[in-house]
Amino acid sequence: MGLIKDGGGEDALVSVATRVYLQQVQSSGAVGVSPPPDLNVCDPNRIQKPSEMSSADVYDCVVVGAGVQGSFTAYELAKGGRRTVLLEQFLLPPTPGGALTARPASSARPYEQDFYIPMMHHAYQLWTQLEKEAGVKLYRQTGLLVMGPGDGHAYRQVKDTLLRNRIPMVPLTRDNFSQHIPNVNLPEGNEALVDVGAGILYADRALKTARDLFQKLGGVIRDNEEVTDIQPGAVVTVRTAARVYRARSVVVTVGAWAAKLLARTGLQLPLEVMRMKVCYWREKVPGTYSADRQFPCFIMTEGNEFPAHIYGLPSHEYPGLVKVCNHVGVKVDPDQRDQRVEDWDVDLLKRFVAQFLPGLVPEPAVVETCMYTMTPDTHFVLDRHPAHSNIVIGAGFSGHGFKFGPLVGKLLCELSQGEEPSHDLSPFRISRFQEKIKSAL
Repeated sequence: MGLIKDGGGEDALVSVATRVYLQQVQSSGAVGVSPPPDLNVCDPNRIQKPSEMSSADVYDCVVVGAGVQGSFTAYELAKGGRRTVLLEQFLLPPTPGGALTARPASSARPYEQDFYIPMMHHAYQLWTQLEKEAGVKLYRQTGLLVMGPGDGHAYRQVKDTLLRNRIPMVPLTRDNFSQHIPNVNLPEGNEALVDVGAGILYADRALKTARDLFQKLGGVIRDNEEVTDIQPGAVVTVRTAARVYRARSVVVTVGAWAAKLLARTGLQLPLEVMRMKVCYWREKVPGTYSADRQFPCFIMTEGNEFPAHIYGLPSHEYPGLVKVCNHVGVKVDPDQRDQRVEDWDVDLLKRFVAQFLPGLVPEPAVVETCMYTMTPDTHFVLDRHPAHSNIVIGAGFSGHGFKFGPLVGKLLCELSQGEEPSHDLSPFRISRFQEKIKSAL
C-alpha cells in the first residue's frame, strides 16, 4: 500500500511560534518581545531534570519517530487510553487536507514466506476501518501488473504465493496482453498476471490522518526535537535538546537512524541504510498511463539487465507523470544522505523505460530520493530490546513496510504494553541476528 508523509497540526504550529520567539530573544535581548503561550513547556534555558519530575510527569509511553510506524503506534496507544507523547527530530509542516503522495500497496510482493499474507489482510482491514473513522479516502484499488520470465525465481514466487493463498489474480498471455495492458512491451519469454486487489495508498494523507486522530485523543506531538539519549530503567528517561521525558515504556521507530540511536542503549543491530532514487517520467500523451483510465501499478520482477525488481505507479500523484523506481540503492550515512553519487541507477531506469514503456519520455522529469533501512534478510524488526523489555523496537522495514503501517502500530503498541501480539512475531525477532549482533549488554 502507499501512504502519506505529512502531518503537524496545532502542536507543530505552536513549536514554530516558540522557535520564532527564541530567535527574536537572541537578536533583540527579549526587549518588547512576548513569549508564546506554550513556552512554559519548551524553555531551552532550563531543561527539567528527572529528579525534579513528579509521577504526573511520567508518560505511559514515549514514541520516538513520527513516520508511519511511529504515528500509528502513538495512535493505537492513545486509543487505548495511554498517556503518550510522539517525538520527531524534524519539523512536521502543516499540510491542510493532506497531499496525495502515493505508495504501492500489494499482497504480491515476492515473499518466499507466507507469514506476510495474513498480516497483509489484517492491514487492509485496518486501512478500511481508518478510512471510515476519519471520513477520508486513503486507498485506491488499481490492480498490480506483475511481469517476469516464466522460469524466473522471483516471478514464480509471486505467482505461487498468489495461488497458494487464493488471492484473486488474472493471468495474461502474450496473445491478450496488449489488449488488456496497452502501451507496455512484454519481453519475449516473459509472463504476466494482475493481482486484482492491489492498489495505491495516499501516504501523506494517511500520516496526517493518524497524527490528527492521535491528537484528538489527547496525544502530544513534539516535532523538531531530536532524541539525544535513552537511559533504560524501570522508568525510561528520554532526552532531547529541549526536554527530558520519562515513561514506563518507549517505542523506537526512527527509520534510518535506528542503529545510531539504539547503540546508545548498548544494542547494535545489523541495519544498512540505502539511498534510493525516486523518478517520475512524463507521458508523451497525457493520460496514457493514468489511474483514471484503469492503468495499474506494475512490477518487473527480474531481467538480464536489471539486478532487482523495478516497479511503477500510474500517473496520479503528479498528473502526466508516471513513477518508475527500482529497489537498488547506494549505502549512505543518513546524516550525510545529500552527498553527490553517480547516476548509474537512473541510467538503468532510462533503459527500462525506453524498452518497456514506449508512451513515456525516457528521461526523468523529476528525481527525488528516499532512504530504506535494510535488514540482512529484508524482514522487519518488531521486538523488545534484549536487555530492557520496556524498550520496543520497530525497524528495518526494507522498503516494504508502509502498507503494514496500521498493523505495525498495533503490534508495537501491544508489545509496549506487555500484551500478546495479534500475530506471530517470531520471524521479526532480534535473536535471528544473533551471530551478527554486537551487544555491549
